[in-house]
Amino acid sequence: MTAREASGEVSDRVVVLVFGARRIPRALTDLTAVTVPSQSDLTIPDGTARVIVVGGHADLSATLARLLRDDRLDVEVGFVPPLTRGGFGAARRARDGVAQRVPLIRDETGAVIVRSARWLPTGGDAITGEAVVDDTVLFDGTSTGVVIEPLPGMPGLRARALGRGRSGPGRGWVAGRAAQLGSTGVLVERDGVAAARPARRSAFYRHIQGWLRVG
Repeated sequence: MTAREASGEVSDRVVVLVFGARRIPRALTDLTAVTVPSQSDLTIPDGTARVIVVGGHADLSATLARLLRDDRLDVEVGFVPPLTRGGFGAARRARDGVAQRVPLIRDETGAVIVRSARWLPTGGDAITGEAVVDDTVLFDGTSTGVVIEPLPGMPGLRARALGRGRSGPGRGWVAGRAAQLGSTGVLVERDGVAAARPARRSAFYRHIQGWLRVG
């Protein structure tokens, strides 16, 4: 979508998703706005060409997960985070910017991450198990945790083991298509939101189709 299209000819196909009690930036007040009280209430109107998320990173992740479930990754996605103090610059970019397809990082549950995920101990000081990125071992034994981050390009993500107990060649950041963990128990945290219950296995990987990031 070009800047001219976003600002005029198809502005009725641009929808602002306002999460919680956040305010709409002035640059977006003439666009169609949908208030989303909670992520469970999220719906995206049919025919939408671009959504602009006014909210936090977890709200952006929830929006992408909805588009993934609905097979609508052709919808462009802009983002106005809360730390922009009114978000004028971010709002203008989200409205008028050009979309580029970037890797979409998801897990086996269909959840999406845009900032980071962490594998954390469920109790005690360490995770016991093995984590790999593609064919590279991050740790085999124990680790105090693992961080996974999306990359703006291929291969899609990077991950690193934290703290003591690391073993194998994967010290520091390791890039790849997929990060996988098998363990005796792990707490999965996605964009700052912890899962409701522990798991034994978890995997984050690059989806076959990326998402259209604006700006």
